[in-house]
Amino acid sequence: MKKTRKIINDPVFGFLSIPDGVLFQILQHPYMQRLNRIRQLGLSFFVYPGAMHSRFLHSLGAMHLMHEAITSLCEKGVEVSDNEATASMAAILMHDIGHGPFSHVFEEAGMLPPGTNHEDISLMMMHEIRDWFAASQVASPKERGEVSAVMDMAIRIFKDEYPKHFLHQLISSQLDVDRLDYLCRDSFFCGVTEGSVASARILKMMNVKDGRLVVEAKGIYSVEKFLVARRLMYWQVYLHHTSVAAEQLLIKILTRAKQLVANGVELFCSPALGYFLNGLTEDHSRLLFHYAQLDDSDLLSAIKVWSKSKDKVLSILCESFTNRQLFKGKLIEAPLTTTEYDALCQQYAMRFGVTQEEATYFFVEHISTSNTYSEKGEAIDILYKDGSVRDIADASEMLNMETLTFKPQKRYLFLLK
Repeated sequence: MKKTRKIINDPVFGFLSIPDGVLFQILQHPYMQRLNRIRQLGLSFFVYPGAMHSRFLHSLGAMHLMHEAITSLCEKGVEVSDNEATASMAAILMHDIGHGPFSHVFEEAGMLPPGTNHEDISLMMMHEIRDWFAASQVASPKERGEVSAVMDMAIRIFKDEYPKHFLHQLISSQLDVDRLDYLCRDSFFCGVTEGSVASARILKMMNVKDGRLVVEAKGIYSVEKFLVARRLMYWQVYLHHTSVAAEQLLIKILTRAKQLVANGVELFCSPALGYFLNGLTEDHSRLLFHYAQLDDSDLLSAIKVWSKSKDKVLSILCESFTNRQLFKGKLIEAPLTTTEYDALCQQYAMRFGVTQEEATYFFVEHISTSNTYSEKGEAIDILYKDGSVRDIADASEMLNMETLTFKPQKRYLFLLK
């Protein structure tokens, strides 16, 4: 395969180099190009109008940070072969490839088969790309074999089946290049400062001890800043009550559309969206084909047309979404009682002239929760000069395990005003 080097101008990290022909070919694949049409932050643009960046851009940034991390580790004597470096960058490049429209909303609305999530779809797509490389007529048989070997290695690293565990930790752990990129990138495009972290310093402080990723002790303050930034970004951006309200409204729209289609009502939509609205059979042979055609525009175009639907519930929900008349949220201390629930059903039924069952589409209870650090997950290990290793929760003078693992919850009642 012909080696190709491309330079991409990234607003966050500057000029990014695509260092290998394999990676460039992956970028060119339709599955990757689809990420250009999926927003990284889903519906956060309702709160932060600048949050229009794509998952494609995030994937590029994460790949760049992976290259920086591996370069730094090699300078410290950690053995990473050229194929391992390329495979690691390929794995992080494709780590979000299975995301559906508007981030996690599509799967939360029950549009995927039970037990299937976007990570499962990502793995399916990775295997498809590997097979595409193997059958490609562009490269010689020898080159196709080399590429297939790199792709196999990338999949093993992604699944944590490769012997060098630290390569998987760089992709998925409590301190990985995925999180380092999205904190910097999302804060930049949202125009908030809470997510600004010293990603370059953290990467330079990384090392490997007994096959595991560690951070040298002199980088501990940067790690503390990273953990604090992540907590602030979750409540400031990712779990902002207006963003959550928009997501809950979109879930209600998709749920109503699925119910109408199940009842024999014909709704305008793309063939790909129609496949998922029609309900999934046990035969999933066409699932990946249709899923790969889906992006944000499928939902937006459908919602725009559905706002004029003959179904009153669907039209009200879609018109509210289109015109940003979103659910209004209020904090509640306890779940709704049966009396309160029935009163809301009756109120909306009278207001819109619908049945009490249909009235349930106009309000929803939701709990938002997030923790900074999971004691059940892989620890962020701090390496000291004497060779000892301590968990960040024990090593930090500013943060302790109770502070890090505290999982605050906010219970909302979202209502259509």
